[in-house]
Amino acid sequence: MRFIHVNIQPNTFYGGVVITGCFFVIAACSNLAVLYSVTRKRRKSHVQLLILSLTVADLLVTMTVMPLDAVWNITVQWYAGDALCRLLNFLKLFAMYSAALVLVVISLDRHSAILHPFSFANSSRRNRIMLSVAWILSILLAAPQLFLFHLYTIPGVNFTQCVTHGSFREHWQETTYNMFTFTTLYVTPLTVMVVCYVRILFEISKSPSSCMWRSRDANPARMKTLRMTVVIVASFIVCWTPYYLLGLWYWFQPDMIRRMPEYINHFLFLFGLLHTCTDPIVYGLYTPFIITINRYWVCDHIIKSVLLLLLLLLLLLLGKCVGLPTLPSAPTHH
Repeated sequence: MRFIHVNIQPNTFYGGVVITGCFFVIAACSNLAVLYSVTRKRRKSHVQLLILSLTVADLLVTMTVMPLDAVWNITVQWYAGDALCRLLNFLKLFAMYSAALVLVVISLDRHSAILHPFSFANSSRRNRIMLSVAWILSILLAAPQLFLFHLYTIPGVNFTQCVTHGSFREHWQETTYNMFTFTTLYVTPLTVMVVCYVRILFEISKSPSSCMWRSRDANPARMKTLRMTVVIVASFIVCWTPYYLLGLWYWFQPDMIRRMPEYINHFLFLFGLLHTCTDPIVYGLYTPFIITINRYWVCDHIIKSVLLLLLLLLLLLLGKCVGLPTLPSAPTHH
């Protein structure tokens, strides 16, 4: 979710649009490969159900957030009408909530598997309940977007935008809503994930062996799944933390956005979207893909593509910082 505040200056970041398009292709292809791999298995473990939900959430981000961000940065104005203005911004936030809350469910599952290994028999039913709650909460928490976003035309200017302007009577109401979204979308999921994995690591550290990660007494499949989920959660934290910290700064100091170059905001947003590309890579490295192409070849090429795109992002940012001629940046209209 971009910052709720709206800057309707017509400025377009075409370099970011190209990279968003590349992210879209990589994320769509790799997540569809994981979806194909998981769904074609006849016997699905409860862990595969979690991976399936995470893949669907990543595909929602890929199919809604990325195209909306790219097209909106090209058109600058909103041409799709009031109904799609409300619906697409709802779907955008719904997709981002679902990705975060499914990771919370995965963390809780790994926490239970390590700290309460004898509750394995009930894990499948428990995970289904938690996933249902996560998806329902995603819908409920994103629902306000349907009422906050609307079309707004600048008086005397032929410029229409999809904004939240006028939806809040007082500034403190907007700040409260933004902080609520920030807390439920990032702070709370992050806190749950960190607490779960800190307790897991503490439990592992009490093992008689020097390292339970490599202990013969440890369940190999369980420890392999734990390592996979740790990397997935870590990538979420690394990718999204800079963007949300910038958002937190902006909400307490709104004038900052006039001094902060827009390309930094957009760069951090794209860096957050990189998470949807890393999830299938991690899954591929820890789980055999059931496809005709060798999984290591697939993962190797996806990793190289993601690293290349990240390098392009850094070059674009560097070009802006040193004053090289680059294409103009995108508006903060989401």
